[in-house]
Amino acid sequence: MIFLTALPLFWIMIAASRGGHWGAWMPSSISAFEGTCVSIPCRFDFPDELRPAVVHGVWYFNSPYPKNYPPVVFKSRTQVVHESFQGRSRLLGDLGLRNCTLLLSNLSPELGGKYYFRGDLGGYNQYTFSEHSVLDIINTPNIVVPLEVVAGTEVEVSCLVPDNCPELRPELSWLGHDGLGEPAVLGRLREDEGTWVQMSLLHFVPTREANGLRLGCQASFPNTTLQFEGYASLDVKYPPVIVEMNSSVEAIEGSHVGLLCGADSNPLPLLTWMRDGTVLREAVAESLFLELDEVTPGEDGVYACLAENAYGQDNRTVELSVMYAPWKPTVNVTLVAVEGETVSILCSTQSNPDPILTIFKEKQILATVIYESELQVELPAVTPEDDGEYWCVAENQYGQRATAFNLSVEFAPVILLESHCAAARDTVQCLCVVKSNPEPSVAFELPSRNVTVNETEREFVYSERSGLLLTSILTLRGQAQAPPRVICTSRNLYGTKSLELPFQGAHRLMWAKIGPVGAVVAFAILIAIVCYITQTRRKKNVTESPSFSAGDNPPVLFSSDFRISGAPEKKESERRLGSERRLLGLRGEHPELDLSFSHSDLGKGPTKDSYTLTEELAEYAEIRVK
Repeated sequence: MIFLTALPLFWIMIAASRGGHWGAWMPSSISAFEGTCVSIPCRFDFPDELRPAVVHGVWYFNSPYPKNYPPVVFKSRTQVVHESFQGRSRLLGDLGLRNCTLLLSNLSPELGGKYYFRGDLGGYNQYTFSEHSVLDIINTPNIVVPLEVVAGTEVEVSCLVPDNCPELRPELSWLGHDGLGEPAVLGRLREDEGTWVQMSLLHFVPTREANGLRLGCQASFPNTTLQFEGYASLDVKYPPVIVEMNSSVEAIEGSHVGLLCGADSNPLPLLTWMRDGTVLREAVAESLFLELDEVTPGEDGVYACLAENAYGQDNRTVELSVMYAPWKPTVNVTLVAVEGETVSILCSTQSNPDPILTIFKEKQILATVIYESELQVELPAVTPEDDGEYWCVAENQYGQRATAFNLSVEFAPVILLESHCAAARDTVQCLCVVKSNPEPSVAFELPSRNVTVNETEREFVYSERSGLLLTSILTLRGQAQAPPRVICTSRNLYGTKSLELPFQGAHRLMWAKIGPVGAVVAFAILIAIVCYITQTRRKKNVTESPSFSAGDNPPVLFSSDFRISGAPEKKESERRLGSERRLLGLRGEHPELDLSFSHSDLGKGPTKDSYTLTEELAEYAEIRVK
């Protein structure tokens, strides 16, 4: 430890003169540069009653006992010294004044060691003092750096060199201190054991860039070639600064992602990767790598890197954007609407980047948006034409997903214009085609006969539904009289619709073909034929039951020739319905031909069902027409 003021040497001298015993005072250690000299200050004392005439003294090297024959450094009686010290040792003090100061010159490393003084007062009054001084031969200045150097806080660095050679005085200068400030040389200072040092101070405020800087001090001796240098590396403590980190990262779903965070600090920082307050990985290191395997959209978001040590902290964030195909769209729509209502369709999905959303109906685009996650479409005053299947399609460069949904529009029945009746021979068939949602009930009314037949009476009415269309066929046999008026009535919870079915009779088309003149002749012939047939059938039907019973409340129609047994399968039903429509159409288009025949005309076999026979009847009728 350095004292700017030390105890004067004369105080020790006074204390020694007051003694009355053997004793010596010298620095326990002293240092000097190689090639220079060193003065080892020394005082000794002996009992006052001895009062010697002459005082002699001897300096030994590394041992105080003569019997060990230690090297003699200096001997006042004979001037005989060890060869290592020849020409190098000289007594500066006056032994008569109890001053034993020794000067050693031209120092070399082998002269470093312990030095003992022995007082010789003559005779047996000789005494080797146990006190000794250790000489240290050095080659470098001593640079003293504080235990802790913190960036931003002023620090003092000192350079100390021994100044114990009266013949050579050192001069100090700093090396590598550019930008750190100008040094202040305090000069020669005395230490507490009487030795001397030269000291130079350097004050500066370190930065993080100064960490690891080699700061040097040089000691030189004027008029000599002696020059000594010493260096010390600055260990500057400073808080972390994140210096390396990914910028925003884009990755495709399922790929591998690596996030790197590197920080500069002293000491090393604790690096931590976090997301939404959750620690993902941490370590004490210069850099930390976070690996994400097979990333999912759930890992999309902001990741934070935190670096901290005892002197501060720093943090930075990076955004990970996971690119992925649209999810299956969800549709929020009322699946059932009443005609005239407004329907709002909302289709939404999730993807990155945002998709192109499109709503289709029967391959027709209703609406589309670009780079949006939602698409809303309003259908004001929906009509039956809006009923059907819709698709919401979402797509981006990573894929496409679609969702189908159905909109059901409910409305009152509408009887289509293709509904009609046709007659051939003694059979009348009426076709009533109704468009409705929900499915309506259908009834056939014969006003002239006060009879109503509904679809539950499957002996006379056959119904088949396809989509929004309901087709009902009424079959009446044994109609020898004029064809009756037929009204088709359809109803559901939204309303009722009635239509008198137009009749495509044989007599109507016949007059158009034979012309006005032929009509008169044909009419006369027709009357005669009708009268003949009527009388003949009356004779045959005396014992047979009529087709309809008279009375105020006629019973339900019946038929002994044509029955529908059970509800057919859908495909077979459609085949039969198509065949019957063909028959009705042929009878209406060719009333001049006799197309009124039954299954018996084809010779029904045991393996033929009613559906097959109906098709054969239609084919047979087509052959007759040709």
